[in-house]
Amino acid sequence: MKDPYETLGVTRSATDKEIKSAFKKLARKFHPDLHPGDKEAEAKFKAISAANDLLKDKEKRRRFDAGEIDASGAERQQERFYRDFADRPAYTSHAAQDGFDSNEDLEEFLAKAFAGKGRRSERAFRARGQDGSYVLPVAFVDAASGATLTITLPDGKTLEVIVPEGAEDRQMLRLKGQGMPGYGGGAPGDAYVELHIQPHPFFHRKDDNIHVEIPVTLREAVLGGKIEVPTITQPVTVTVPKGSNSGTTLRLRERGIRNRKTGQRGHQLITLKVILPTAEEPELVEFLEAWRPKNPQDPRKDMLP
Repeated sequence: MKDPYETLGVTRSATDKEIKSAFKKLARKFHPDLHPGDKEAEAKFKAISAANDLLKDKEKRRRFDAGEIDASGAERQQERFYRDFADRPAYTSHAAQDGFDSNEDLEEFLAKAFAGKGRRSERAFRARGQDGSYVLPVAFVDAASGATLTITLPDGKTLEVIVPEGAEDRQMLRLKGQGMPGYGGGAPGDAYVELHIQPHPFFHRKDDNIHVEIPVTLREAVLGGKIEVPTITQPVTVTVPKGSNSGTTLRLRERGIRNRKTGQRGHQLITLKVILPTAEEPELVEFLEAWRPKNPQDPRKDMLP
């Protein structure tokens, strides 16, 4: 199995933060969900996942650096019989990786093979379960307000994911103990869920603020008035000032995204867009033909030489 530092593209002196950053970057690039049917990408994803599993564990990393275990996490001493997981399919149990139909079959085999050798031999085969990596599409409003969603795993089971309020695109959630089961009494692995925030038809996020373009009629722009506009929670009524133009910006305080660190909520910024009538309005045409503005304007003067 390839050196885990080389697999992640980091030096042996890399910090935990540098290792995590390198793994997330490579995981996004080679995740099987993004490359269906691509065996090469699947193999690379398994390799970087295995490398990250080893290096993020301080004890395993120490033992690897000391030469006590190899790149797959297997003991280098000949009397230990861990199997190499590097070339096995992702998201499988330890039993499946060793050619057994279930953990029970594997345990039965080991019990017979090591009968009478004592509890010390049993403990030699205790292993932590593998971590699972998943991608979860999240609606814009669910990410902004927070939601509880469900992932269906490859084996048909479901995993409940709590999306925090104000979640960001490509944010990684760690669900402790929700990965593959351990072997021989070992702890289960963790599940890592990467959130993919889906675009919204008219809401756009910038930092903690939400931007939205709202169309208004010519009458509303000229005379002003109250209109109803959407927010991430519920519609609210705002006042359009008289003489508003396309590009006029209104602010709804604290109607944006709640900052996860400060707890403060951003704003919703509304940009007005004046829309002319789509049907014929002969009276409007007649008025404009006869209208002579007291303060003529040239809206294109700054664009021309």
